[in-house]
Amino acid sequence: QVQLVESGGGLVQAGGSLRLSCAASGRTFSSYSMGWFRQAPGKERESVAAISWTGGSAYYAESVKGRFTISRDNAKNTVYLQMNSLKPEDTAVYYCAANRGPPVLVSRSYDYWGQGTQVTVSS
Repeated sequence: QVQLVESGGGLVQAGGSLRLSCAASGRTFSSYSMGWFRQAPGKERESVAAISWTGGSAYYAESVKGRFTISRDNAKNTVYLQMNSLKPEDTAVYYCAANRGPPVLVSRSYDYWGQGTQVTVSS
């Protein structure tokens, strides 16, 4: 009953930047922790970042620390992922997810998922 729609994906060169957005509807957005996950072809889904209800706490996978920033604007029911210094290994489908619990970097803890947006980083 929570709908999540990602946008902002595309094709960029290595070293470039993208900003992903995830618009939520159907529930009180501020009641959920939010996360970003990604899945490359032939690989399992992996955690990227997570943020608490209020945005006061954020967590990142080691592979993206210092390059990616997760944020949220509860007034706009939107969570963002700013991706800088992109690398070819960042190429994947990126998913937004909502979690009624804490902002853990564990995909099975999330209850609602968006459809994904493709990010391709060329070398």
